[in-house]
Amino acid sequence: MGSIPSTPAGSAASADLTTSTESHASAMSTPVPWWKRAVFYQIYPRSFADSNGDGVGDLAGIRAHLEDLAWLGVDALWLSPFFPSPMADFGYDVADYCNVDPLFGDLATFDALVADAHDLGMRVIIDWVPNHTSDQHPWFVDAGSSRHAEHRNWYVWREPSADGSPPNNWVAAFDLTAPAWTFHEPSGQWYLHLFESAQPDLNWDEPAVEAAMLDTLRFWLDRGVDGFRADVVHGIGKDPALPDDPPELVGIPHCAINDVAVTHERLRTIRQLLESYPGERMMVGEVFLMSTQAIATYYGTNDEVHLAFNFPPLFAPWRADRWQACIQETAAALDPRGAWPSWVLSNHDNPRHRTRYDRAAARAGEDEATAAVRSEARARAAAVLLLTLRGTPFIYQGDELGLTDADVPADRQVDPGGRDGCRAPLPWNDGPDRGWPTADHLRPWLPLPPDGDTRNRAAQRRDPHSILHLYRRLLALRRTTPALQTGQAELLDAPDGVLAMRRRTEDATDAAPCTIVVNMTGQPVHVHELGLVGHVLVASDDPEASGPFSGVLGPDQAVIVGG
Repeated sequence: MGSIPSTPAGSAASADLTTSTESHASAMSTPVPWWKRAVFYQIYPRSFADSNGDGVGDLAGIRAHLEDLAWLGVDALWLSPFFPSPMADFGYDVADYCNVDPLFGDLATFDALVADAHDLGMRVIIDWVPNHTSDQHPWFVDAGSSRHAEHRNWYVWREPSADGSPPNNWVAAFDLTAPAWTFHEPSGQWYLHLFESAQPDLNWDEPAVEAAMLDTLRFWLDRGVDGFRADVVHGIGKDPALPDDPPELVGIPHCAINDVAVTHERLRTIRQLLESYPGERMMVGEVFLMSTQAIATYYGTNDEVHLAFNFPPLFAPWRADRWQACIQETAAALDPRGAWPSWVLSNHDNPRHRTRYDRAAARAGEDEATAAVRSEARARAAAVLLLTLRGTPFIYQGDELGLTDADVPADRQVDPGGRDGCRAPLPWNDGPDRGWPTADHLRPWLPLPPDGDTRNRAAQRRDPHSILHLYRRLLALRRTTPALQTGQAELLDAPDGVLAMRRRTEDATDAAPCTIVVNMTGQPVHVHELGLVGHVLVASDDPEASGPFSGVLGPDQAVIVGG
């Protein structure tokens, strides 16, 4: 991958990570799309808030807490699936794309949620699962009824190999010992599923499939959603020859390497549909490829996805050199295309970033007392990093509380991909049920995260020094500081273990440039060589900190300096 070298503070040859195209657009006062300025908040509905005491979060629970999210200061909500589903993959096995599972509510509740969010100034995007359906979707039920069924070609069927084995060597996600194929006894053919056997892949080479899936987008656009998060969207194109994966890639889920040219044609069609609606409707693509350069191609020439999740930074360790490389690689891949980055530290598919950093510290041999102190500090500094990077940040529900994954005993594990820990219910208060009261014979669908007596929303809202208030302060600063929303980003030379970058707008009269310095070590670090003269706007260890910057960073401390 290409990289852009960092430069000393004040260097004439600065490492400006903003394209000339965007600079020209800024100079021409082109309106900036809302999704470039926004901070998104991901809601996993099962675990956000339960309105009826059945132990499962629902749409009414989300609606009841919209004002809490507005108080936090987020601009847009991403709702993970709430569609009718057998829940083999907890909603990513869709049985009806145009309805709400009764577990979560109904369409009227959804409509009210969107209206209330809009009234509070927040946009709403929803998950869209275009690669596969549930095996209980009426389309697949019909497809399996006969080789001549109306919907037979809506899915990917193949004859057995000569020895009766699957048609190729692709393996499915979740179980790398299992083929991405299931033999369908009634019709004597194998069907493809890049995920669970209960999630057969749609055949987008069939025109009727594309037409039907575009209709599902129209259904929700007509109800007022502002866009979509497209699940494994790079899977909607597949090489029709279905060739074996090469030997060096055997054992990797095919969904992680599938990258076919026809997908880009389909994304351009989807983009045209979105742009036919008013209000800057948008799509962020889950392109689960481990190459930022490959992910960048899914932006097209500003005619495919508006944003794409960039996964290498999600897995980056808490190390300044690795994060600097991620920032440089992202700029090198996206800037020539005029594409806008997105950033995320946690989501519903991976251990929370605080858990990942803590595990790495344990492997490095940190003693328990040191690890406990650093854990909180890293979580706070990571919030500063996420919300000051050039691009659109996504916060995963609970990260604003500094949550770690729940400890889920074997008898309560339910997810086929082992992702239960990061999906634990969100603690709302410091009462015994943490805001999840249930009937006597019920309990929340998963155990709650640890430290619920302090890491709950009510307790942290009362404490002005909490990580919750740090997130709120960061969001408020970002909203009022153009440099942090859409400004240039310049990496600066800094001492080992420190990431430093400057954000500023193209406007020479900009009175609010910012410099962000993040110490990713467990020791104090002097950064006097950066020559920072200005006041602390936000410090990760104290949201209310202010005054001149001393030039010294504490262990795992991040500071935003204005001026």
